[in-house]
Amino acid sequence: MSSAEEKIVICIEDEPEMIELVRLILGRRNYKVIGANGGRAGLDLIDEHKPDLVLLDLMMPDIDGWEVYNQLKSKEETQDIPVIIVTAKTQSIDKVLGLHIAKVDDYVTKPFGPQDLLSSVEKILQAKDNS
Repeated sequence: MSSAEEKIVICIEDEPEMIELVRLILGRRNYKVIGANGGRAGLDLIDEHKPDLVLLDLMMPDIDGWEVYNQLKSKEETQDIPVIIVTAKTQSIDKVLGLHIAKVDDYVTKPFGPQDLLSSVEKILQAKDNS
């Protein structure tokens, strides 16, 4: 089993401040956070780094999070990478769509507390390590 030092998390987000916040929170646990400004950049970074986890915003100007998610899941080399949706879309229908229809691994709504994000990331990565 690999240690947290080696875990790469790509944060796909159109707000640089949010990427920095995620980097601060996860950096304390030795996760390497790579920020991608927007969906296209995110897909390129996923292909380049094959991360352990992707944190994905839904509302972005170039291509939205669902499109990124669908592209990720449609490719054999990236379909097993867990995805946590991190979004300001708090309506329960979005959460139902995400968790039950698209089968994302988790759903964290903004604004979130540092512990909410950490708990979600650690729960998903532990499940992945144990599978």
